[in-house]
Amino acid sequence: MPQPKHSHTLLEDLQGLMTGVLLMALAIQFFKQAGLLTGGATGLAFLLHYIAHWSYGTVLFLINLPIYIFSYRMLGKEFTLKTFACVGALALLCGWLPNWINMGDVDPVFAGLMGGLLAGVGILMLIRHKASLGGVTVLALYLQKRFGWRTGYVQLVVDLFILCVGFGVVDHKQLLISVLGAFALNLAIAINHRPDRYIGM
Repeated sequence: MPQPKHSHTLLEDLQGLMTGVLLMALAIQFFKQAGLLTGGATGLAFLLHYIAHWSYGTVLFLINLPIYIFSYRMLGKEFTLKTFACVGALALLCGWLPNWINMGDVDPVFAGLMGGLLAGVGILMLIRHKASLGGVTVLALYLQKRFGWRTGYVQLVVDLFILCVGFGVVDHKQLLISVLGAFALNLAIAINHRPDRYIGM
């Protein structure tokens, strides 16, 4: 027997969105500390950060601006406004977090796996509160809603392509570990975000 759907309260949304953004910010700290890459808009921001030494948070925010138009048309006003707020909050946290936490030396493999899992769980929380961090996730969610394709697998394919672009930016070992992190991230989403169980949209 199908269970009735209940909307999240404002307090529940705030808790879920803030926790999801914080987990993603921590994941980014792991990636940055180990000199790793990741996929999506986050990965493109990393590439520009490493190559041009631009502020990571600012680049991430600007990359996502065109995504909001697509998001508004395909996924609605509420989703887009929440996503805009989450991307803005993440951009700020990425600038503040290094002042609050110093990771020191981190094993790159641990950083890749832990960063990937933290990012996957963070994105999953945002999805379940009708939000995202823009970029590829918006397209993946639309394709899941429209065709039933699993968000995690769609995002993994795009993420691997973006990681290939970073071939000349980081060394081979870091790139392989980055791929491992991308698998951890997207499998966490694919396994726990099923259209036939909990669509979150």
